[in-house]
Amino acid sequence: MAGALNLAPPPIFAPFSRRTVRPKTLFSIRASSSSGSSENPSSLSPSSSSSWTFAPPPNFKAPEPKRFGVRPDKAWDIFGASLALFFRFGTGVFGSGYSVSLVPKDEFPPGQYALDFNDYKVKETSKLGPRPEKPIEIYEFESCPFCRKVREIIAVLDIDVLFYPCPRNGPNFRPKVAQIGGKQQFPYMVDPNTGVSMYESDDIIKYLVGKYGDGNVPIMLSLGLLTTITAGLALSGRAGKGSTYSPAKLPPKPLEIWAYEGSPFCKYVREVLVELELPHLQRSCSRGSPKRQILYEKVGHFQVPYLQDPNTGVEMFESAEIVEYIRATYAIQ
Repeated sequence: MAGALNLAPPPIFAPFSRRTVRPKTLFSIRASSSSGSSENPSSLSPSSSSSWTFAPPPNFKAPEPKRFGVRPDKAWDIFGASLALFFRFGTGVFGSGYSVSLVPKDEFPPGQYALDFNDYKVKETSKLGPRPEKPIEIYEFESCPFCRKVREIIAVLDIDVLFYPCPRNGPNFRPKVAQIGGKQQFPYMVDPNTGVSMYESDDIIKYLVGKYGDGNVPIMLSLGLLTTITAGLALSGRAGKGSTYSPAKLPPKPLEIWAYEGSPFCKYVREVLVELELPHLQRSCSRGSPKRQILYEKVGHFQVPYLQDPNTGVEMFESAEIVEYIRATYAIQ
């Protein structure tokens, strides 16, 4: 089926036309549009238990951010994640309507985020459409090419998304998709702002650009089969990562991650979030995003990925250390 990954056999004599299904009941895990705010959920499954405690690892200390640094033992991981940039021609790196200009440093306003280039500041901007009041909700998993297509348009549109990971054998959200949508097929989108829900990656992309963009699908997401093939090849450097469930404690609040699809460092972190089936609110911040300025003002520095864990109070940079923190805090050994 074009534009989706159907992992359950279709019912006999199923209708050929696609349908949009509005869920009657959704999870009690929710994240508001305000940073760091979410509601406590009720128990969702046997893996979510009031007996769990959530605390940073013993003697934990957040690392200092190292700009453009790759930890030597993670060089091949980041290299494999970087192959997607080649196969997808940078789709998911830049916001819609991205533009760049050089401003002399002595003319650039203080306290504004920008890249340095000799005696100039590199000012990046984008032209964004209406902003959703509540985060879009998407059920998906990392190693699915159809899901990658949707994650790319999310980066282009620079919209915040509450991801519900659905790795193979995941006990929580994969069965829930079948319950609320009628089948286990991914990606599956719910827009709480409009009540619209749907399967099919191409349909989701068209809906999002129509509602939160300028209505135009980027060229690399409008090539039909070629788009799907290159999206699959983009995953080849990290084949199988972010696809199969590893037992984990389901937290009461979704983690928050400042990230965007085009970053190999962000991909490395998302793989473990998906494998552990940890809901996470992604604060999208592709190149040209105004949220880069927000994070810059928040911590005095811009770098992604940046993790905020409302369950423990931990906030940190550095992808390799973020992965180690997540596993130490949430994985069931």
